[in-house]
Amino acid sequence: MRRADRLFRIVQMLRAGRLQTARGLAQKLQVSDRTIYRDVQDLQLSGVPILGEAGVGYTLRRDYDLPPLMFDHREITALVLGSRMVAAWGDAELAVAANDALRKIEAVLTPALRDRIDAVRLYAPAWRAAGVHDPIRDGLEKLRGAVESRRLIVVEYANAGGEITTRRLRPMALLFWGNVWTLVAWCELRVDFRSFRVDRFKSLQVLDETFTPEPGQEYEDFLVRMRREMSDKRKTGGDANPRPQ
Repeated sequence: MRRADRLFRIVQMLRAGRLQTARGLAQKLQVSDRTIYRDVQDLQLSGVPILGEAGVGYTLRRDYDLPPLMFDHREITALVLGSRMVAAWGDAELAVAANDALRKIEAVLTPALRDRIDAVRLYAPAWRAAGVHDPIRDGLEKLRGAVESRRLIVVEYANAGGEITTRRLRPMALLFWGNVWTLVAWCELRVDFRSFRVDRFKSLQVLDETFTPEPGQEYEDFLVRMRREMSDKRKTGGDANPRPQ
């Protein structure tokens, strides 16, 4: 968690009005007591009226409130649409996080701006009916975790012709194409970058084994290659779309 996010969450917890101990805050934020002491001190020095002391507990002065955030109409629309798209097309964990983030923003908006959130008429219909188990969403959550932790994965993948191969992959990034997710990975079978449609994974296993990207095998190297290939294809009139078929 970024420090700025942690400071914001500390203030939000203290706004509840109950006395909060450093140990309790540390457990909720998964940091040390010393980190909480330092964060509270920095907040106090920046002008946040936090009452209390180490060893006793902390609370926020009742008449204190965060200044309302200000957004114009287009910014509100972008935030709402982005949240709805993540909720509809992201994995289950990110869907919850997107809704929570929007509620946090809503809590610190002016009443007029708060009304605009519900007035946004842009939607992203979900790909599955509510309550229906979705293996693709489950896979996305596992893949996102593997990308973030740099853990190797083993998959059974079906190509466009239905041929299934087993691949051991170093996952680099997930890309969303409007209705299809793809995984960019270093394929140890092909000894090269490959893009895989997530909906064509027949099985997915995240290993405990981690990897360290080597020179020429990082996501930035993949992007450089894609830009070069797309530029060459435009010059020759070919298809410049890198999305797997």
